[in-house]
Amino acid sequence: MLRINDLTYRIAGRTLLDGASAVVPDGHKVGLVGRNGSGKTTLFRLILGDLGADASTLEVHRRVRIGTVAQEAPGGPESLLDTVLAADTERARLLAEAETATDPQRISEVHTRLADIDAHTAPSRAAAILAGLGFDTAAQARPCADFSGGWRMRVALAAALFARPDLLLLDEPTNHLDLEATLWLESHLAQWRGTIVIISHDRRLLNGAVGEILHLDGGKLTRYVGGYDDFERIRRERQALQEKMRVRQEAERAHIQAFVDRFRYKATKARQAQSRLKMLARMEPIASAIDKHTVTFEFPAPAALAPPLVTLDGAAVGYETDRPVLRNLDLRIDMDDRIALLGANGNGKTTLVRLLAGRLETMMGRKVQSSKLKFGYFAQHQLEELSVADTPYTHCARLMGDIPPARVRAHLGRFGFTQDKTDTQVGSLSGGEKARLLFATMSLDAPHVMLLDEPTNHLDVDAREALVRALNDYPGAVILVSHDPHLIELVCDRLWLVADGTCRPLDGDIEDYRKMLLEQRRTGRRGNGGEPAKNSKKEARRDRAAQRAEQAELRKALRAAEKDIEKLTAAKAGIEAELADPTLYDGPGDKVTALQIRLAETETRLAETEEAWLEASEALEAV
Repeated sequence: MLRINDLTYRIAGRTLLDGASAVVPDGHKVGLVGRNGSGKTTLFRLILGDLGADASTLEVHRRVRIGTVAQEAPGGPESLLDTVLAADTERARLLAEAETATDPQRISEVHTRLADIDAHTAPSRAAAILAGLGFDTAAQARPCADFSGGWRMRVALAAALFARPDLLLLDEPTNHLDLEATLWLESHLAQWRGTIVIISHDRRLLNGAVGEILHLDGGKLTRYVGGYDDFERIRRERQALQEKMRVRQEAERAHIQAFVDRFRYKATKARQAQSRLKMLARMEPIASAIDKHTVTFEFPAPAALAPPLVTLDGAAVGYETDRPVLRNLDLRIDMDDRIALLGANGNGKTTLVRLLAGRLETMMGRKVQSSKLKFGYFAQHQLEELSVADTPYTHCARLMGDIPPARVRAHLGRFGFTQDKTDTQVGSLSGGEKARLLFATMSLDAPHVMLLDEPTNHLDVDAREALVRALNDYPGAVILVSHDPHLIELVCDRLWLVADGTCRPLDGDIEDYRKMLLEQRRTGRRGNGGEPAKNSKKEARRDRAAQRAEQAELRKALRAAEKDIEKLTAAKAGIEAELADPTLYDGPGDKVTALQIRLAETETRLAETEEAWLEASEALEAV
């Protein structure tokens, strides 16, 4: 299907592709991965013929139809359904010809071909794809011009999928999708019959939809069999082997060099020394496998506050006084909460985040929070608000006030900004670097709650993993809106569903939510996932209040047990240190006995406290 031989491409004096080679056989599904700026999108443009390579043999089989998502979103008066149907140009052409053809032989050929390409099922197939990407029946009949840019990009993706090309090239297809559409796309691509190459930083998509990985690194392409997890495992194993070989080679070089230094001027050994010098010259050095481009995140720890941090009681919020977007909000946030907001785009996730951040006021009900509470707010639109002429240093220095320059640079260093990047104009930073700058600015005041609205859109896989580690180390609360199920699984332990004009806790994990969505689509149900209303609103509010009270008591018991465990562990270590002192045994024996008794009592209390902690933890999970 696709063959790349010794592909080289340079831009502005920088070599992006340096003799890269790869083969994508017919019917294979491939994930193309690499760091931001490594040349993945450039490779797609070379395959599409938009760019010309410096040197290469890039072959695509004859008659292969290549499909990709249009860079410009459709925006005309045509309906969404008609726009997607028009993407199958052969069908559109044959239908037009069927209306005008007069030759019986040609009419027969046209209708035979229409039957071969399942033209009669096209409207239902297009509608199913649009529904999977979040458009209901009413929306499919509306003109493209009615929708925002992000939604129109979904239409462009639907058109590319509907056209069923022989080779489908997808560049970050989940960037404009919510979690629901992302989960649908993963399932759709897994069942795709054809050849696909996907650029993505979504681990779950790469694990579920592709069967091999092409890694673009240092201008070269390396093939790995399996999904992204398999790729990471095999690459780590290769790096470990490469590092062992490098160490062994260095030891051998040192041994040979020592022989040369010792005998090169001795007549009887000169020939052997010269031979070993030639051996050294022929040795190809093995590069270190250590990754020099590590990305770091480190959020400052906030001061402790008494729970709850935020309480919403019967609250409603919206943008027009008589039309709330969300109502009947009975929610609570504590310091140790890790909450993911689920729900289709347009249901009000961002509205809820803005209410929590103080960007919107309640229209009814009440919102109660500590006067000392600090929020950190990350939203994608903030990337456009950064001053392109400023540097990361000037951005942070302006916000931090009279703070020594060294502390400003130290804070930026928490988010992977080196000296040169600190003083680079924002306009010259990559999307991932701009996102890291937003993380740096939002955390300047050590917030107690971080509100993250799609924080990973511009981050590559390594940066996403660094973000996961930083969020798991962060001691404050996290409220996360993301289409990345891998991020949600690793960071969040609670799910809130924003749907049907309200927000409610959701039992289970992301996999349970995925099954709920699949069942919902299978039965044609929408909204609250088809779950029956078990109680009246008053009873539901009372049940939630009782659940929150029970959770608060269990969290209090957990914190108390954790403090006791720390104290008992320290006490045990102190007693063991005393018993390890040899001079202790030169004194009276009763002191040794007393210490041993104290040690046994402390170990017993520690075991009982750990058991209590486990019971409270299991009870909290059950609640």
